[in-house]
Amino acid sequence: MITGCTDGKIMVRRCLVTFKPFRIFVVGIGFFSLCFLMTSLGGQFSMKRIGDSPFTIRTEVLGGMESRGVLRKISDMLEVILKRMDSLSKLDNTSTTDARRLDELSSAINRFQPAGLVEKIQAIAQNLSNMAIRMEQILQNSMVQGRAVRDGTSSQCEVPRDPRFSECPGKVDWMRARWTSDPCYAYYGVDGSDCSFLIYLSEVEWFCPPLAWRNQSSPPTQRPQQLPKPIKRQAAFRTNLSVLLDQVGTGKESLSFMKRRIRRLAQQWTTAANRLDVKLEQQWRDQKKILVHVGFLTEESGDVFSPKVLKGGPLGEMVQWADILTALHVLGHNLKISMSVKELQGFLGVPPGRGSCPLTGPLPFDLIYTDYHGLQQMKQHMGLSLKKHKCHIRVIDTFGTEPAYNHEEYATLHGYRTNWGYWNLNARQYMTMFPHTPDNSFMGFVSEELNETEKRSIQQNKVSNMAVVYGKEPSMWKLGKEGFLEILHRYMEVHGTVYYETQRPPEVPAFVKNHGLLPQHELQQLLRKAKLFIGFGFPYEGPAPLEAIANGCIFLQPKFNPPHSSLNHEFFRGKPTSREVFSQHPYAEQYIGRPHVMTVDFNNSLEFDSAIKEIMRTKVEPYLPYEYTCEGMLERVHAYIQHQDFCTPEPPFMAPNLTREGSTIGSRMIASLFVALPNSTALGWASNVSPPAAWPPLSSLRLLVSQEGQSCVEACQSAGFICEPAHFRFINNKEALRGLEVQCEVVDSEINHILPAFSVMRRECGLQREPLLFSCAGHSPKYRRLCPCRDFRHEQVALCRDCL
Repeated sequence: MITGCTDGKIMVRRCLVTFKPFRIFVVGIGFFSLCFLMTSLGGQFSMKRIGDSPFTIRTEVLGGMESRGVLRKISDMLEVILKRMDSLSKLDNTSTTDARRLDELSSAINRFQPAGLVEKIQAIAQNLSNMAIRMEQILQNSMVQGRAVRDGTSSQCEVPRDPRFSECPGKVDWMRARWTSDPCYAYYGVDGSDCSFLIYLSEVEWFCPPLAWRNQSSPPTQRPQQLPKPIKRQAAFRTNLSVLLDQVGTGKESLSFMKRRIRRLAQQWTTAANRLDVKLEQQWRDQKKILVHVGFLTEESGDVFSPKVLKGGPLGEMVQWADILTALHVLGHNLKISMSVKELQGFLGVPPGRGSCPLTGPLPFDLIYTDYHGLQQMKQHMGLSLKKHKCHIRVIDTFGTEPAYNHEEYATLHGYRTNWGYWNLNARQYMTMFPHTPDNSFMGFVSEELNETEKRSIQQNKVSNMAVVYGKEPSMWKLGKEGFLEILHRYMEVHGTVYYETQRPPEVPAFVKNHGLLPQHELQQLLRKAKLFIGFGFPYEGPAPLEAIANGCIFLQPKFNPPHSSLNHEFFRGKPTSREVFSQHPYAEQYIGRPHVMTVDFNNSLEFDSAIKEIMRTKVEPYLPYEYTCEGMLERVHAYIQHQDFCTPEPPFMAPNLTREGSTIGSRMIASLFVALPNSTALGWASNVSPPAAWPPLSSLRLLVSQEGQSCVEACQSAGFICEPAHFRFINNKEALRGLEVQCEVVDSEINHILPAFSVMRRECGLQREPLLFSCAGHSPKYRRLCPCRDFRHEQVALCRDCL
C-alpha cells in the first residue's frame, strides 16, 4: 500500500487519465470516483463543457498538507477497490487470465512506493482502466446470460435470416470482430454477446429486425417516427444583436473581426428588418431551430484564416459568415453557433466515441449551416446519421458545386471526383457567395448601404486622378504588373493597402503610396475619395469590388483569355466545378457592368490606356445592387428557409391525362402542358392545366432549347432568364419534347448530367433517370438541351417574381 507519505514536499502536478469506454464501473467504485475524490479533497477538477471529449479528465493536486490528505484517501480507496477485485476474481465466469491480471494489479499496488508518484498513479490508472473494461464485460455477459436462461431468450438470440434485413448477418459478424473498436457501442449496451448485438442492430441501427421478446413499448432509444411533431412557433424580427454577439464568442481574431462587422452594420440590419416586415405584411413565418457550424474556423480543420486576419489574409469567408449569422438572428430563428468539433458534438448529442454509432431520436435542429470542413467533421462524428439527416444541411460554398461532381458514383466513374463534392446532396443545398452557379442556391453577403446625404458628399469629394489597387498581399504585386501600373501612374496617383510589418514590401513600386493594412472604416474613407478601384486578376470574386462600387468607385478588372477554370489554372484545380471564369469578378461584369465596371485586356497597352482615359472623364454615382443590401439578403434567406424543403421526397412528376374531346364527333385533340409565350421563343406552363405545388411556382417556368455545346446556364442567360434546377422534373418528359416540336425516333431514360437533351442528327432523345444529376451546367457538343429557365425579381436573381 502507499506508505511514507508524510513528506510535505511531495507534489502531484497532474494526473492525465484517458479511459475507454465512457461507461466504466468497478462494482460501484471506479477510477472516475478515484479521480473525483482526489480533486474534491485537494485538487482542482476541470471538466470541460458539454461537447468536450468524454474520455479525457484532467486533475491537478497541489502539495503540502493537502497532498498528504489526498494520498491517505487514495490509499483507502485502493484498499476498497482491491477488496472488490478480490470478490470479482471468485466469480465462476472469470477467466484464468482475468484472475491473473487482477492478482498482478493487486501485487503492483502492494509494492507501490511514493518515488515517481505521478508515473505510478498513471500506470495504475491505465491498468484500472483496462481491467474495468474487461470486468464490466464479464459482469454484463453474466447478467445477460443469466437473464437469457431465466427468460428463455437464449435461443431467441440466433441471428435471423430475413430477406427484408439481408445485411443483418454480415453486420453481426462485423460486431463480433469489431465492437470494441469504438466506445459508443458499449455506451448503447453492447457487451460482446449476440443478444446485445441484435438489440443494438435493431433498435439503435436498423439493420436487423426487432426482437419479439424485447419490450418494444419502452425501447432504449425512441425512433423519430414515434415522436410527436414539434409545436410550430412564429418567428419575429429581432433588432437587438447583443445576444448574437455573445454567441459568436471570443479568443480568435477572426471572431473579433466578425463581431466588429456585426456591430458596424447593426443599424442597417435594423432598418432592413423593419422594411421587410412591412413588405411581408405580417405573414406567418415558422421559427426554425438552426445550428451554424463554422468548420473552417475550427482548430481541428487547421484554421489558417484567424492568424492572417491582421496580416492581409482573405476576409471574404468571414464577411459572409458574419452576415449569415446576423441574417438568421434578425429573422428571429432559434440559433446555436459552433466554432469547434466539441461544441458540434454537444449540440448534436453525439454519443461518446469515434463516430461509428448514429444519433438516436430526431435531429435537434431543423437546419444546419456549415461548410465543407464542417461537413467532413459531421461525417466523422455522426456516423450513419449523416446520411439520414443530410437533407437538413446547407453548405456554404464560395465557388459552387456542380451536380456532376456532387453525385459520388457518377463523379467517380466519369472523372469528376475531387477532394470536395461527392456528397450526394441536392445541389441546391450548396449556397454560394455570388449567383454564378444556378444549380446551387445563392446565399451572398451584404455591403454597406449609403444614404442620400452620404452619396452626395462622396460625389462632391471624389479625386478624379486617384486610384486604389485591389491587393493586400505583396505576392499579388509580383511579375507582370509593371507595364499597366506604369500606364496607370502616368494619369493617376496610385494608392495601395499592402500589409507589412517593418519594411515596405519590395514588390510594391516606389510610386505607389502604400497605407498598409487599413481597418474597415479607414478603407471606406479611402474608397470614398478614389475614382478607380483596380484589380490584378486575383483574388477571384471577393466582396471588395462591390464595396468599392458602393462607395462611388469605378472597378477596372482584367479580362481572361482563355477563361480560367480547373483545366488550366491551379487555383480552380480540385474544386467541384467546371465553370469558366472570364474575368476577375464575373458578377460585377455581368450583373453591374458599365459604367461602374470595365473589363479590359490588361496585356493590350492601348486598350488599357484608353480605359483609364475613359474612367477619368466618366462620372458615376455610388451603386449597390439590392440583393447585396441587408434587406435583400434578409428577403432571400427568409424565402429559402420558408420554402426550400429537401427532406420531403419529391415524387416523380406524372403528366396529367391531357387528351380531350374535339369539336367534331369521334375526333380527339392533344392538349399540351406547355404553350408558346407572346413575343418569346420560350414556352410557359399552360394556364388551363392546374400546376402541381412547387417552389419556385411553375408560373415562373420558361422552357427553352439550348444550342449544341451550350449549357442551360448560357441558354437561359442569353434569353434574359436564369436556369432553375427545381423545374427540371417538370420538363423531363415526352410532353416537353412534343411541345418543343422535337423529332425523336428513340426516347431513352439514362443517367447523364446533360439530360434531358436530344441529338438533331440522330433524332435521339434522352430523359434523366437520376434526379441528383439534373444540371444547369452540363453541356455537350453533340446535344441540344431542354432548359427550365425562370424569370427573376429586379436585382434579386435568386427569387422569381412570384416567389415571395
